[in-house]
Amino acid sequence: MRSLFPVTDLTTTAAAADRPGPLDDREWSLDELADAYAYPAGEAPWLRANMVSTLDGAAQHDGRSQGISCAADMRVFGTLRGLADVVIAGAETVRMEGYRPARAREAFAARRAAAGQGPAPAVAVVTGSMDLDFSLPLFTAPLVPTLVVTGAAAPADRIAAARKAGAEVVIAGEGAGADPARVVRELAGRGLARQLTEGGPRLLGQFVAAGVLDELCLTVSPMLTAGDAQRIAGGPGVAVPERFSLTSLLEEAGFLFTRYRRADS
Repeated sequence: MRSLFPVTDLTTTAAAADRPGPLDDREWSLDELADAYAYPAGEAPWLRANMVSTLDGAAQHDGRSQGISCAADMRVFGTLRGLADVVIAGAETVRMEGYRPARAREAFAARRAAAGQGPAPAVAVVTGSMDLDFSLPLFTAPLVPTLVVTGAAAPADRIAAARKAGAEVVIAGEGAGADPARVVRELAGRGLARQLTEGGPRLLGQFVAAGVLDELCLTVSPMLTAGDAQRIAGGPGVAVPERFSLTSLLEEAGFLFTRYRRADS
């Protein structure tokens, strides 16, 4: 993996001098990746998205992202999870991708302990219908209790089923579904300020429309799929496109690993 754009972003630290240079083609260590993708300092919530897209804009192939990913992408994926307090995903993505509990990884143990984090990030599933299988390990055997984020008018029997399975139910809306801005606030209020969303496209689109997305880590896959696959963000468009600024760009085997921050952040 090599740096095509200085990985000093907007919060340069002394550690930047020790990072691989623009012509360094060796595989970066997980510790170096963690330095490159560190969250901003401070206690304010920071919502980061991690997505992958083909050259022609497809976020999935045959309904899943695995087919357009690669080993380096999975290393970045694991690093971003290793830094997060909470991983946020929509119910459809949880079902399609077969989500399991986040696991503790020795490579990030010391870093997480120093930051006051638990051994692994919590997983927060955003759902209005509560159409989830609460017998799955994601709910019955997580290292950290899974959160189910929904609205006050969600089906009461399904809320009860979630709690019975051991999940923590977070009410983040007055209707059946969750309000995107309130999702961020409610999770931050539980001490989960370093937030990572992995979509899917509908959930990411809701965060974008609500103006609460702070950062996008987008892997550009050197593939073409055609077809009618979803983009990385779906749903209603915004009235005025929001500008994001490029803060780092890495490359490996034709895959580009981009990192953008909201221009006013």
